[in-house]
Amino acid sequence: MNFEILDRISQDEVTSLFASVFSSSEGEKEGALIGGLASALAARIDNQEVICMGAFAKGDLTGLIFFTRLRFDDPIYAYLLSPVAVSTSHQRKGIGQALIRFGLEVLKNRAVELVVTYGDPAFYAKVGFRALSEEVIRAPQPLSMPEGWLGQSLSGEDIPIQKCRPACVQEFADSAFW
Repeated sequence: MNFEILDRISQDEVTSLFASVFSSSEGEKEGALIGGLASALAARIDNQEVICMGAFAKGDLTGLIFFTRLRFDDPIYAYLLSPVAVSTSHQRKGIGQALIRFGLEVLKNRAVELVVTYGDPAFYAKVGFRALSEEVIRAPQPLSMPEGWLGQSLSGEDIPIQKCRPACVQEFADSAFW
């Protein structure tokens, strides 16, 4: 398995992977929603505000993750990890976890201090994420399932309390993602 930081990737390939994975697990409506989000993010990959990383087996794309910049009033270097997808034929093999670990290591080497995500606590706990109270870090939008708000310090320090709601990339401005 090879992991890479991607400068470019076909929007059709991204849309297809995310739509397929999320349609399988969450239904067609969710597949279309997350496929559209991933496609929009793929159009903006710049390796700064929007970072995309992929997993490849024998040259075939098997998984993708996005990290997007979060901005707070205080100077803290932070990213949101979302969305994540591993092709259904390659799931339950540890690829998603390995890809996330790869991404976190890349960000740590860039002096990123904090990564947050919004998802299944049982899955993300396997790669070091812990429940995050909105009294510590608020989500960019009100959360429909607060138990899914998770964070991880990459600096080794405690996660600093941030009183303001962070600004996220425009693609996450839709409350449907939260």
